[in-house]
Amino acid sequence: MSITTWTWFFVGITFFLYIIIAIRTRASSTGAFYAAERTIHPVLNGMATGADWMSAASFISMAGLISFMGRDGSMYLMGWTGGYVLLAMLLAPYLRKYGKFTVPAFIGDRYYSQSARIISLVCAIFISFTYVAGQMRGVGVVFSRFLNVPINTGVVIGMCIVFFYAVLGGMKGVTYTQVAQYCVLIIAYMIPAIYISIMLTNNPIPAFGFGSTLSASGAEILQDPSVQGRYLLDVLDGIHKDLGFNEYTAGVRPKIDVFFIVVALMVGTAGLPHVIIRFFTVPKIKDARASAGWALFFIVLLYTAAPAVAAFAKTNFIKTVHNVRYENAPQWIKNWEETGLIAWVDKNEDGIMQYGPGKAITGKPRYSGQTGSFGQALVSNLVTSSTNEMYIDQDIMVLANPEIARLPNWVIALVAAGGLAAALSTAAGLLLVISASISHDLMKGVLMPSMSEKGELLWARCGAAGAVVIAGLFGIFPPGFVAQVVAFAFGLAAASFFPAIIMGIFNKKTNVYGAMTGMIAGITLTAAYIVYFKFINPGANKPDNWWFGISPEGFGTVGMIVNFTLIYFVSKFTPEPPQEIQDLVVSLRYPVERTSGETKISTEPRRPY
Repeated sequence: MSITTWTWFFVGITFFLYIIIAIRTRASSTGAFYAAERTIHPVLNGMATGADWMSAASFISMAGLISFMGRDGSMYLMGWTGGYVLLAMLLAPYLRKYGKFTVPAFIGDRYYSQSARIISLVCAIFISFTYVAGQMRGVGVVFSRFLNVPINTGVVIGMCIVFFYAVLGGMKGVTYTQVAQYCVLIIAYMIPAIYISIMLTNNPIPAFGFGSTLSASGAEILQDPSVQGRYLLDVLDGIHKDLGFNEYTAGVRPKIDVFFIVVALMVGTAGLPHVIIRFFTVPKIKDARASAGWALFFIVLLYTAAPAVAAFAKTNFIKTVHNVRYENAPQWIKNWEETGLIAWVDKNEDGIMQYGPGKAITGKPRYSGQTGSFGQALVSNLVTSSTNEMYIDQDIMVLANPEIARLPNWVIALVAAGGLAAALSTAAGLLLVISASISHDLMKGVLMPSMSEKGELLWARCGAAGAVVIAGLFGIFPPGFVAQVVAFAFGLAAASFFPAIIMGIFNKKTNVYGAMTGMIAGITLTAAYIVYFKFINPGANKPDNWWFGISPEGFGTVGMIVNFTLIYFVSKFTPEPPQEIQDLVVSLRYPVERTSGETKISTEPRRPY
């Protein structure tokens, strides 16, 4: 069967499965809609958390980043993984014991202030919409390439599926759907990774094949007998040097910037509300800790394979593209050209594709419907100072990897279904956060405290429905600065409510004045720095102009430090929190729940002082 037929087959089966699960797990109460009535087994919650965590960014983009950044790309691997560990160890169990559905509810209650609640609510909604936009666009790209459907149509299809199981099933439906989606995405990621690892190194474990020597079959695939018996990374380093790049295993970013970016990613992702809310779905606090461990296990399966996938894809890509006549180019290049995510411009008019350092064109190519290369359509966008003739969007590396390695059509189609599962699972979790922020934190917590449970459930469903529509619009009409906004979101999360959560759990003397001052200062400083270099004066976005050599992507760490400092000193010189709040903070850190068998979920906010 063709790739399209196989893809429709896998996508049809998985979508049908998601819909059936949503129908069978329909939420009928706010407890079921927000926290699945706290009935999810830790192992299943670990799988659902893994699917929630491993969005299109992890499934599609992370290996692509590592492919093109080499060792420097590992900061995303370390930052995102470390962020989960930080979340699981320092935040989730205590927030679960506190008993609130959302981060804004915790901050508003802990700091006895509706203003603090609203600030964190705005941050949660902004971060969630930022991620949802990327997920929905990823859905459109997968549909466009593998199902021959326009990107915008693909976004609409994704909207309809998410709308059905997120609005109907709430957290209960989303959780069981995410369990199925994790199974789909991990199988889709690991099968081609294992397949290619065996082909290149005879090692079935990608993480070990990454550090192994190339086999005879690997040398045949790369069409270079001299590489047999040599380590894969040594070969990739040599290829990079021959083309004029830095060695793949050599980092070029300043160490201080790498460190600050890793920390910003860690503390930014540790505060992601759509993952925190998952720990409210298990029956007991010890189950929250157990599900965190299971989730880490399920996440590690993909994260340890990602560097190997990156190296395999980059090696195969260069050998497939460089110094190859366009008419002899493999079919995968011509297939991906139609999406506008890869393009060739014949600068020296020799008919041979040349890949090397520098940009081939400015901006992104737009497919014109021509037959053959994009050369004529992109002449006005040429970068004449570079000899590189290839434009490639790094996000295609995982999706195109099976095609580059010439794997069977069913494997290629399975990867497409996995990419959809990753994007849809995270989109559903984020939409629930937006829904809970609107219904529980804003309507119930601030505007209409006396709202009935039925009314709150209605607002929750309406909020989810509205969020789906807005997310779809972002996917259909993406802003030209999506990448910059993502960096902004990480910095905002790191510099805003993360310090407020940590200090709120581990320091009973932290008061509302310190929390408010710290959050406002952290947000303002980080936003000003990122907006200046990303939007106002992007030409100045160079190491020589950065403060202390720290890039905008890592400046959230500075904002976090400022936030922590102000929280501590302002709280020290202003009135202490009420004794009731201090006693509550102390009780959070006891390892055993004071009451057992508690299943009722409180939705009443604490009265602000």
